[in-house]
Amino acid sequence: MAMSAGSAEGEPMVEMNTTPLIDVMLVLLIMMIITIPIQSHAVKIDLPQQPKDQVKPPVEPDKNKIFIDEAGRVYWNSVPVDDTLLRQYLDASKALPVEPELHFQPAPTARYEVVDHVLAIVKRANITKLGFVGNEQYGRDF
Repeated sequence: MAMSAGSAEGEPMVEMNTTPLIDVMLVLLIMMIITIPIQSHAVKIDLPQQPKDQVKPPVEPDKNKIFIDEAGRVYWNSVPVDDTLLRQYLDASKALPVEPELHFQPAPTARYEVVDHVLAIVKRANITKLGFVGNEQYGRDF
């Protein structure tokens, strides 16, 4: 407890000692915090479930991949496509609100004519987010 001495003139002290009052208030505050039940703000919502047999959409919203194998077959997200279907997928990805990235990965032994033909289709579709994937496989060639 805090104590203070009187002044030099011997007058009585008129200040109230608030330390015991603060101690009692802190004890009451701690007791209230302990006894208040924990509030949970969870809202239970039944979300619709997606059927398990639903076919995956051909155009992903964040990134898509074009792969060309050694035989010259073109794949869109691991699904074989021809030129017409490839152009349809490119147009569908361009029509999305945010254009997804297009990753282009030809096999090291793929024919240049096939790669050039596919790149021409991509260019005619006005795709702006195009990236080449797998260039590190050619690093030892130079």
